[in-house]
Amino acid sequence: MVTPLSRVNPRAGDCHVVLPRNDDENNKNNQVDLIAHSTTELNNIAQQTLAYADKGRILLFYGEMGAGKTTLIKALCQQLGVEGSVSSPTFSIVNEYATKNGRVYHFDFYRLKTQTEALDMGYEEYFYSGDYCFIEWPEKIPDLLPESYISIHISEQMDGCRKITLDKF
Repeated sequence: MVTPLSRVNPRAGDCHVVLPRNDDENNKNNQVDLIAHSTTELNNIAQQTLAYADKGRILLFYGEMGAGKTTLIKALCQQLGVEGSVSSPTFSIVNEYATKNGRVYHFDFYRLKTQTEALDMGYEEYFYSGDYCFIEWPEKIPDLLPESYISIHISEQMDGCRKITLDKF
């Protein structure tokens, strides 16, 4: 069972970054690890994630059910200026949010049985729009993912903190 992040070490400002070493052969994509001790750190982590993504607009979120994918996406949307409620599009598959600089599309492919369902909904229009696309459960559509994206793996650590690994592809 995944521990809710809000119940873990609620110390603000404890987020830390494990920067990649330039000589690390296993780190060819400049992978970065962020550690979150509480939800109070998510705005900082969202800022760092968007800075890491730079011009990348396709962000794929991997993690167990309850790891914090939607919670991190809410913080990212807040940083991008989305006003109003941000929620998981579990049943609608995609939610659209407006910002001053464009749109944010939030996908949850957990319920898809086949990749054809993503094709039928016109995923390409979203993925290649130039707007942000935050995609939960991308492993459900492996053959449809664009060539360039930011991979975000969220995992619970032994102490209940979350390790958020960012990787560019």
